[in-house]
Amino acid sequence: MARLYHVPLSPFCRKVRLVLAEKKIDCELVEERYWEQNPDFLRRNPAAKVPVLRIDGKTMSESGPICEWLEEMYPDPQLIPDTPDERYEVRRLVNWFDDKFHHEVTSKLLYERVNKKVTGQGYPDSKNVKFGAQRIKFHLDYMTWLLDHRRWLAGDRMTLADFTAAAHLSSLDYISDVDWNRSEPVKDWYAKIKSRPAFRKILIDQVPGFPQPPHYSDLDF
Repeated sequence: MARLYHVPLSPFCRKVRLVLAEKKIDCELVEERYWEQNPDFLRRNPAAKVPVLRIDGKTMSESGPICEWLEEMYPDPQLIPDTPDERYEVRRLVNWFDDKFHHEVTSKLLYERVNKKVTGQGYPDSKNVKFGAQRIKFHLDYMTWLLDHRRWLAGDRMTLADFTAAAHLSSLDYISDVDWNRSEPVKDWYAKIKSRPAFRKILIDQVPGFPQPPHYSDLDF
């Protein structure tokens, strides 16, 4: 069985969890307090970051390369399309959410509201929270534009781009930082993703000191 070292609300860990579950790869989840710099964990990943995946006798880090490896080794169901243009668009959007969205929104809301408390780094910076709350509106509007032109974010079928976006939004939804009333297309898209069997374990995550909002695990919001 595979083993994933993770933290429950990390969007990067959630992306890998979704890919593993979608491909029906059995995986043991091990919660890792990476900020404590545990020597055993540092041997697995000197960068002291999660996720770290142990599978087939290998130890792998970084969510992007992990997901690409899983796609190549376990191609069913396919999450990265065949044609160069389609693959480019999936990778572009994966990078959009893991880079731009993460730095403008996830790190400003989730990290300020939750990570600082959990890791003992103090109180939220109100300027960062305000900035993140403003920027998420831009990103939801961009997603709306994409979904007005496509069935899924990167095209006519679900891909790794959808799981990447859903990983970030689900983490933020846990702390009620997504205004689902802003965009009906985004809300409908998330409802489709949220109802997939791959999402089940994510919807039962519990973080001590941060109870789930009532709507979080409700498939009908």
